[in-house]
Amino acid sequence: MVLVDKRILSGGIVMIIVGIIITITSAEQPIGESGMSEEEIIDLMIAEDQNQAYKMLSGILIGIGFLLVLISFGARRKKDSVKRKEKKPAE
Repeated sequence: MVLVDKRILSGGIVMIIVGIIITITSAEQPIGESGMSEEEIIDLMIAEDQNQAYKMLSGILIGIGFLLVLISFGARRKKDSVKRKEKKPAE
């Protein structure tokens, strides 16, 4: 029997799934054309910057989600560890 904290595990899996979805949706690179105006070039640069930010966000989400999944396997307490014994001071 493996001790698993289900809340942390489910949170990690959700973060991994969201990161993968963001990666899939930001897969298209904005493409420029020859003869673009200055305004179109600025819009293209903004779109490239947003795409790079989405890729970074998805990488962070996948990484933290993976760490949460790993942490969840050792985060649950055993049943006997909840009880604490009080020691009486020696006189």
